[in-house]
Amino acid sequence: MNALSDRPDRYGLVSRTFHWGMAALFAVQFLSAAAHWALPRENALRETLWGSHSALGTTLFLLVLLRGLWGLANIPQRPPHSGAAGQAALLGHVAIYLLMVLVPAVRLLAAAGGTRGFSYLGIPVFPARETAIAWMQAPAEWHGELGWILALVVLGHIAMATVWHRLIQRDNVLQRMT
Repeated sequence: MNALSDRPDRYGLVSRTFHWGMAALFAVQFLSAAAHWALPRENALRETLWGSHSALGTTLFLLVLLRGLWGLANIPQRPPHSGAAGQAALLGHVAIYLLMVLVPAVRLLAAAGGTRGFSYLGIPVFPARETAIAWMQAPAEWHGELGWILALVVLGHIAMATVWHRLIQRDNVLQRMT
């Protein structure tokens, strides 16, 4: 087996790079949302972080799709999730992936049916419409709330990895991803 692919005892280099790289990008994304909510409109830090929120969110969405494809291709080799705790971990991971897709998808849907259009890194993706399409706008009302739910689920994921696996169980699960 090569070091890029996952193995039953350890995640491969590609999975670990996706995991930790995306963790860092999600931290910045959550920070930008927190700054947008907590800081005054004229604050330079707020504006700097918020100015990259859409592009970073789109980048994360693309990375989530790639990471999901990589994970599916590596399912037979991945470390197993056994017992009740393993099933809970599997459900937790499904929730994280579902939210990582859903949060940007509802915003992109709104952009596709919106009057402002959408471009990614200067490349037009959705043209501006003369009138917004209401059914495409409606799900975006949940974008922020779903994003904060994702943040809470991620915090739970971190707590399980550090407190439960590292400090209580001492089962080296965290080492599989480091």
